[in-house]
Amino acid sequence: MIGLKGILKVIDNSGATLAECIRVVRAGQFASVGDEVVVVVKKSRTGPNIATANKVKRGDIHHAVVVRTKFPLRRADGRYVRFDDNACVLVNKDREPIGTRILSVVANELRMKNHTKLASLAPRTV
Repeated sequence: MIGLKGILKVIDNSGATLAECIRVVRAGQFASVGDEVVVVVKKSRTGPNIATANKVKRGDIHHAVVVRTKFPLRRADGRYVRFDDNACVLVNKDREPIGTRILSVVANELRMKNHTKLASLAPRTV
């Protein structure tokens, strides 16, 4: 359950590391796995060793899809899935990922919410 001012870890290679939720899009007051949110980048990868071709920088506003939540998620068979952190992947207006890789595990519910591109880029779905 991601609400206003919620901090999310960005797990793609777009250049951002932390993002803050400023709006939940079409999901009510809180966002869960697979929902779209509007975020502002709070921290990005910068420095002398990082390539200057980062796609996003601090202060940019982007759309993102929530891929993991700390709040327990109930599945149809009765199991509950809970992750250690809240994480998202930055997307453009057409819901295509900005980065070319996803660096960590995502929830399997992304496939059911028509985010199959994100689920296929991830190294593992749980």
